[in-house]
Amino acid sequence: EVQLVESGGGLVQAGGSLRLSCAASGFTFDDYAIGWFRQAPGKEREGVSCISSFDGSTYYADSVKGRFTISSDAAKNTVYLQMNSLKPEDTAVYYCAAAYGSRCQVVVSDSWGQGTQVTVSS
Repeated sequence: EVQLVESGGGLVQAGGSLRLSCAASGFTFDDYAIGWFRQAPGKEREGVSCISSFDGSTYYADSVKGRFTISSDAAKNTVYLQMNSLKPEDTAVYYCAAAYGSRCQVVVSDSWGQGTQVTVSS
């Protein structure tokens, strides 16, 4: 079964940095793109970033461009999200998921991880 486990969240002050990790198991890493999503209380889920295992191409939501960087280590079946210059509006639970499409538009059913909480204080 496709399983993803997120880690690396925490509490950070505005302007700080965090690196999230998404560890994949149960499938061949290169079969899917991996996306990062987030959901804040009272808000709908938002796509944050996506990386293609085929060519390494990346996608970023406008709200995080220039601040977040997605990367992958195929040997470790792990995708990372380096988050710099964090803002309070980045506060959310961050999830990763296996997906298809350049923007991770099609999520593999039940591939979501548990999520990791990111809280950015002013």
